Amino acid sequence: MPDPSSPLALRIRNLTLLLGSTMTVMAGATIAPAIPQIKDHFHSVQNVDLLVKMVLTIPALFIAFGSLFAGVLLDRWGRKPVLAWAMVLYGLAGTSGFILESLEHILWGRALLGIAVAGIMTGCTTLIADYFDGQEMRRFMGLQASFMGFGGVLFLLGGGFLADLGWRFPFLIYLFAFAILPGALFFVKEPTIHQHQRIDEEADTPEDSPFPFLPLMLVCALAFVGMVVFYMIPVQFPLYMQSIESVPDSRVGIALASLTLSVALTASQYQKIKARLSFSAIFTVSFLLNGVAYYLIGNIGTYAHSFTGLILAGIGLGMMMPNLNVLLVSFTSPAFRGRAVGSMNTFLFLGQFFSPIVLQPIVEYADMAFAFQLVGVFVGSAGLVGIGITLRNGVAAHS
Repeated sequence: MPDPSSPLALRIRNLTLLLGSTMTVMAGATIAPAIPQIKDHFHSVQNVDLLVKMVLTIPALFIAFGSLFAGVLLDRWGRKPVLAWAMVLYGLAGTSGFILESLEHILWGRALLGIAVAGIMTGCTTLIADYFDGQEMRRFMGLQASFMGFGGVLFLLGGGFLADLGWRFPFLIYLFAFAILPGALFFVKEPTIHQHQRIDEEADTPEDSPFPFLPLMLVCALAFVGMVVFYMIPVQFPLYMQSIESVPDSRVGIALASLTLSVALTASQYQKIKARLSFSAIFTVSFLLNGVAYYLIGNIGTYAHSFTGLILAGIGLGMMMPNLNVLLVSFTSPAFRGRAVGSMNTFLFLGQFFSPIVLQPIVEYADMAFAFQLVGVFVGSAGLVGIGITLRNGVAAHS
């Protein structure tokens, strides 16, 4: 094994963090194309429509609450042990759907998967903020979001093709966790900044480094709304597509992959985007793009027409996600970093969990097409309000 400070070891460490970040996307994306099959298999179960959607989203609920605890553990016990144990749980809980026989047991397995994702996502983002700063940190945050996007492409495509073999097979992709685990065990080093911080925490927290409650709540609110909107696509789109045009699960996976590919390509350019736009301007553009995207999706007539809206939505998300992370760490001291990242992740995944619950009444009252159109109008209007606030405050460039 190379010296932990050698260039090769650092490259492996960085790759481990980037690949670990993709496991967050994998939690839902892998089985999204199989949702219609799972619904058919458990058609006799009461409330199957909602419960099948919960198979996709219940990890988000447990990620949400687990992230709060993960953040505390990261700050108190260290980054590395939390990350490694979370990867072990991820591999075991994720693959459980391949063998479990009841929908209830599958939901419990997905809940444990959510706890594991909380440790992995919070750990990876916190470690990136520990290892890098300034322009390099912005570049790596964009790279992280890009990897998550490209990973989503691969997992959606893989999940779609495996779903053609049977709804259980996509669950095997979660074995990927055990391929990354050695990198976490042997190449992720506890940051020096955290070692010092643990000593500092034995004393009182310095008065000049308060927990940034108000700005953190603003970031959390943006994260929550963004995820309620975004997660409408992986939850509702496969069923919406089947109501319009009967297509194989693999083609649904390809359509969703176009979304994650546009996320990846946009996020890879985040450093350049941030050099030209302020944090608030990036959020405004993101909301405008998603408003247009969702309105277009609600008006599609065929499978082929869906790609325009999905790609625009991906561009919006590709701008928003690294922007949230960079903004958060820009005002958070290292002593609170794990808890701050964990808090934001809580609201991100509460948004994912509540997405089908919030939108289900609209779908039942009208239909999925109207729900997409309504969300598009709401989000686009929020973007227009953002333009007004940005112009009024004279925010024009990098902040």
